[in-house]
Amino acid sequence: MVHSALNDLQPALARTSAHCPAVMYRALRAAGQSLPKPAEMLKVPLPSEPSTSGLVRRFASDPTRVRENLFKKGLAGGPRQIGLWTGIRSTLVAEMLSHVSGMDWFVIDMEHSPNELGDVLLQLQASQRGEAEPVVRVPWAEPVVVKRVLDLGAQSLIFPWINTAEEAKSAVEATRYPSLGGLRGVMSLARMNNYGAQNPHYYKEAGAQICNIMQIETLEAVGNIEAIASVDGVDALFVGPSDLSASMGFIGQPQHPEVKKVIEQAFSRIVASGKAAGFLTANKSDAKWALKCGCQFVAVGSDMQMLTAASKEAAAEFHDFASKL
Repeated sequence: MVHSALNDLQPALARTSAHCPAVMYRALRAAGQSLPKPAEMLKVPLPSEPSTSGLVRRFASDPTRVRENLFKKGLAGGPRQIGLWTGIRSTLVAEMLSHVSGMDWFVIDMEHSPNELGDVLLQLQASQRGEAEPVVRVPWAEPVVVKRVLDLGAQSLIFPWINTAEEAKSAVEATRYPSLGGLRGVMSLARMNNYGAQNPHYYKEAGAQICNIMQIETLEAVGNIEAIASVDGVDALFVGPSDLSASMGFIGQPQHPEVKKVIEQAFSRIVASGKAAGFLTANKSDAKWALKCGCQFVAVGSDMQMLTAASKEAAAEFHDFASKL
């Protein structure tokens, strides 16, 4: 029975951590099969699966080819992409968000968090084969930083503080090889090309799967939305409410009526340009507002915000309860 159930569930197991007995245990239970003892599970041969490393995840099957970036595909149309911001610098958080959260994407933030290159690598590895796409926000559109993040295997990048078309063009160039007019250095053995297994396909196919998101964070950037959106290689424009509100003289007030008015106009212009509009907010009403305004991808909170809010709520509830005993 165990062998039969595993064969029936092979496609599902291949999409998850197939080498983890706990995952198989849950899969059998969900299928209504009788559950063997854990020791028996360890003796069951696993479904055949090529032993690969690198970027074989999210339904990719050929370790010699570049996987399709489903997040980038989703930005071009179809269901809205719901995500979450992360800054805790935790591989466990990355693993949970990628595998069991139900999110479509999540941000590994290098701008406003303690994440360094080594931390990004570990979080990319933790999210391998998961459902949600890890999107790395680089600290700046600096070619050396961008090159190193791409070599780690990131396929989707957010570039902060992009104010002009020229800056957007420079950001895109940092992701492209010289054959496509870019500045990216060539590394033959790295995680991004499955340690050489994807050569020579990687150099031809990688560019089409890299997603470049420009962050609109100032009034200057808002004024240049159409020009930024027209740059070849720009896939989406992401409105950053905190810095935008600061540039308008309303620092710390991203929900100020004047700020929201400018943001709504920005959404409209981004959508009209044909590029995907994105947004981040921890406020559920604002997240729904952004989706109604046409945003294709919205981050509906952050790991730190959710943990803080939940812990405060629990502390208040039980302190109040205990005080009445």
